[in-house]
Amino acid sequence: MPAADLPEESEERLEEPEESRRARGDRLARSTIFFSLATGLSRVLGLAREVVAASYFGVTGAMSAFTIAFQVPNLIRALFADSALQGAFVPVFTELLEKGERREAFRVASSLFFLISLVLGAVTAAFILFAEPLMSIFAPGFDDNPALEQLTVGLAQLMFPIVVMLALSGLVVGMLNSFEHFSVPALAPVAWNLVIIGALVGLTPVFPDGDEIYAYAVGVLAGTAVQFLLPLPWLRGRGGRFSLTLDWRNERVRKVLKLMLPVTIALGMINLSLVINSLFGTLVQEEAPAAIDKAFRIYQLPQGLFSIAIATILFTTLSRLAARGDMEELRRTMANGVRQICLLLIPSAVLMAVLAEPITRLLYERGEFDAQATDLVATALVWWSISLPFQGVSLLFSRTFFSLQRPWATTALAGVNMLVNALVALALYRPFGIAGIVIGTVAGTLVMTVAQGWLLRGRLGGIEGIETLSAGLRMVAASALLGAVSYGAWYLLDDLLGTSLPAQAVAVGGAIVAGVGVYGAAVLALGIPEANQIRGLLRRHDTEGERGY
Repeated sequence: MPAADLPEESEERLEEPEESRRARGDRLARSTIFFSLATGLSRVLGLAREVVAASYFGVTGAMSAFTIAFQVPNLIRALFADSALQGAFVPVFTELLEKGERREAFRVASSLFFLISLVLGAVTAAFILFAEPLMSIFAPGFDDNPALEQLTVGLAQLMFPIVVMLALSGLVVGMLNSFEHFSVPALAPVAWNLVIIGALVGLTPVFPDGDEIYAYAVGVLAGTAVQFLLPLPWLRGRGGRFSLTLDWRNERVRKVLKLMLPVTIALGMINLSLVINSLFGTLVQEEAPAAIDKAFRIYQLPQGLFSIAIATILFTTLSRLAARGDMEELRRTMANGVRQICLLLIPSAVLMAVLAEPITRLLYERGEFDAQATDLVATALVWWSISLPFQGVSLLFSRTFFSLQRPWATTALAGVNMLVNALVALALYRPFGIAGIVIGTVAGTLVMTVAQGWLLRGRLGGIEGIETLSAGLRMVAASALLGAVSYGAWYLLDDLLGTSLPAQAVAVGGAIVAGVGVYGAAVLALGIPEANQIRGLLRRHDTEGERGY
């Protein structure tokens, strides 16, 4: 069709000025920076929460009981809340907004809100009734310890209502993200962590001996309620509101449910990997599930700071581009996001690996958390670090499939991921213990990421693989320099300053700053475009600030 025959709206889109594209890119970059900072604050508070919990409970059997008791409702949450629900809901909701059908968009959201409340309310009630036989499946190593087994059951029953609240929270956050409102949803987890820390400090001394761990569970329940309620007021003034609607026959509602099925299965299998780790951990030693989880909490800090932030911000943009059929721009946006994730996560992985023991000692080693616990957690952290960049890229690849409303490929690959994880962990947990269990997760993640990239390459007509590989190799070279400088700086400072807590903080912090400084200079010297993008954005931001913007 000649350009003159195109509808006016399409013609405007084709002739979008470069300035408008740059302004949209800058807006998304600023949103990514804010989301990264807010998520980073949440992750830091999450680490503070784990530090407080470790000082009270170490990696004891009680802490392992809590870890498993939390992971089971968290697995159900992964099936129906957060990324699972948003992955299916956001593309449909965004498509309706793009078409100007705002009332219909809110009608779909209202129907899903009440449908989720009914279904997950029933699931929660059933789990609480049958928690004892269900939990025995996830903690087979606790069968010969009745007290630990009952503690796991009681904690799971107390925390299971978070499933309903997190599912509804995921719906609300998905709506706000579709309106490109990211600030309050990004800050809600900050409140979640603050409430839990308050409960740990305030309630742990109140519970009787042997039941102190219930303070942690109470904090999780209260924090989740706050996290759900906090974003609700920001839906006002968006051109619609929730109504008492349960129109499950609505074609858009059914479309979300159809899309949600493969998303749910995919994310459920990915999250089941954590449960598999804990299951095998109970067969190694009773401290293993808690040790693996403590390492995973450190691993989540760079994930939340960088990959989750980038993928969350880009998801709405990818969904809009998919709704418009602009595959070329979608491919460019996704590929640029992949390189941004690698730019940030490859050095993060190297830092986690070379400084695993000092980081673990600094964060956790006090109170009930002793040197032996540090060794266990540091071992897991070294192996977790290998999967860090692959997991980040896989997350963005998954969001790309979801934005295209083609989630079944990721679902099938998630099954392969889980199978590889389980088989490798099964083969290695006896000879290698905790390391063998985490290696299983690394292997599954690597296989899934490579396969996702291959499939997207065919669907999008390429994923800028040569450019990404070239940039990635330069990032690896710069990260190797970072690793050498960071470890050398830590070794010198640690030897000079001693082992007091302030000395450890200075040694680890100084090592990280030195390594990051060298890495930043290296990636700029190597001409990596994504590094120049960040520098250019910061320069424009500084210039605008000087002009009074």
